[in-house]
Amino acid sequence: MCGIVGVVDWKRNLTLQKDILVGMTQALTPRGPDAEGYWLSPRAAFGHRRLVGVDPQGGRQPMIRQQGENTFVMIYTGVLYNKPEIRQELLSRNYRFEGHSDTEALLLSYLEWGPSCVERLNGIFAFGIWDSREQQLFVARDRLGVKPLFYSEQTSSLVFSSELKALLKHPDISPNIGQEGSAEVFFVGPAHTPGAGVHKGISELEPGHVLLYSANGLYIRRYWALPDNVHTDGSLDFRTCT
Repeated sequence: MCGIVGVVDWKRNLTLQKDILVGMTQALTPRGPDAEGYWLSPRAAFGHRRLVGVDPQGGRQPMIRQQGENTFVMIYTGVLYNKPEIRQELLSRNYRFEGHSDTEALLLSYLEWGPSCVERLNGIFAFGIWDSREQQLFVARDRLGVKPLFYSEQTSSLVFSSELKALLKHPDISPNIGQEGSAEVFFVGPAHTPGAGVHKGISELEPGHVLLYSANGLYIRRYWALPDNVHTDGSLDFRTCT
């Protein structure tokens, strides 16, 4: 288990706001007690708390890779069950690995297949990738939503994290609960409505969805849904999920 924090801001220089990023990231220390890392640029900044499982050095985050003149930066939490298959496919396409972490396999898969890489992933995950050339953030959550991912879109920025408490450390986000939030707590809880948040202005990225954020705005799409097929076993004819 790890914790991730990301900020994209089109007006403020984020390299001058490391103290905010550190405060948000350290709120996730229980999710990642072994290590922390930071990366800041004028438009995007990432923080990461890590619980080390494999490859202590090669899996350090935020992870940065160059492709030509373009820089890609990723923060990630999760497990890729099909990492060996993905790694072998990328090796056959002449990618070079510096370690053996899930993180590196996932980042290189994005370099090869772009946003459609999520369709190849078998695992539980939440991650964010910043594309420096396109000035675009890509965020994804696993198919069943095992790994949490919350976000808040402001006037000229977007903030995302593994937990609400990290988002609430950002000075632009207040812990205000409106009517919808109250309904979630008192009428829906302890369950919750997919995609809904308790606090005003905070949403949850739904399972099986990806998020793209650039200066043109926020775009969310679904990349996976549980198939619904007709079952005709014996004399019965009813619908079932497979």
